[in-house]
Amino acid sequence: MTIAQAVDEYIKNSPFLEEALSDQLINISSLARQVQPDIEKLLRKKVQTGAIVMAINRRPTQDSYRISKSIREFMNRLGDIIVRSDLRDYTFENSAGLNACNRLLMDGIAGEKEIFCTISQGVFETTLVVSSLLSERINEIYKNEKLIASMEKLSSVTIRLPESNTEVSGIYYFLLKRLAWIGINICEVISTSNEVTLVVYEKDVHKAFALLMELKQGS
Repeated sequence: MTIAQAVDEYIKNSPFLEEALSDQLINISSLARQVQPDIEKLLRKKVQTGAIVMAINRRPTQDSYRISKSIREFMNRLGDIIVRSDLRDYTFENSAGLNACNRLLMDGIAGEKEIFCTISQGVFETTLVVSSLLSERINEIYKNEKLIASMEKLSSVTIRLPESNTEVSGIYYFLLKRLAWIGINICEVISTSNEVTLVVYEKDVHKAFALLMELKQGS
């Protein structure tokens, strides 16, 4: 393996680093010094910092990680962004009776428009993200089900997506990457064909909303 190949492999395994290099946000010399031990470990020999700098500078830009014009245009066409607060998250183990509990819950809140409730069923477990007002009802309806985990003090940000969202690659990566860069932890991601809901801790919801509005306005 050559120095150029080792550098390329290292950077390809670090998507955030790849994109930061594409956007010229990183000092190449500092990066070379930082990754030098890893490159030497890959090559099993000593490598000069200057050789790593040269290898980085000669790398072709990786289009797969560049923020394309189509993604920026897509962000400008985002629809409404809706925030809901005071939510809780419950994850139950799937069982023979769980679907009946889900139906009972949905039937009970059918006319309550202010209530937030989503149910995501996986292969082994089911997660509910609901308004905290439903806590007592959840405890009663699901009292015989196995609770795996729960979280409180959550908020959600729901984004209406253009219908072309399935035709543009990298939309979810772009959104989640930008949130990760400012230190926001995503507790849950809930999506349908034309909307995505990001569940975050209440302390982060204002930062998340502000960032999404910036992306929408092309800032």
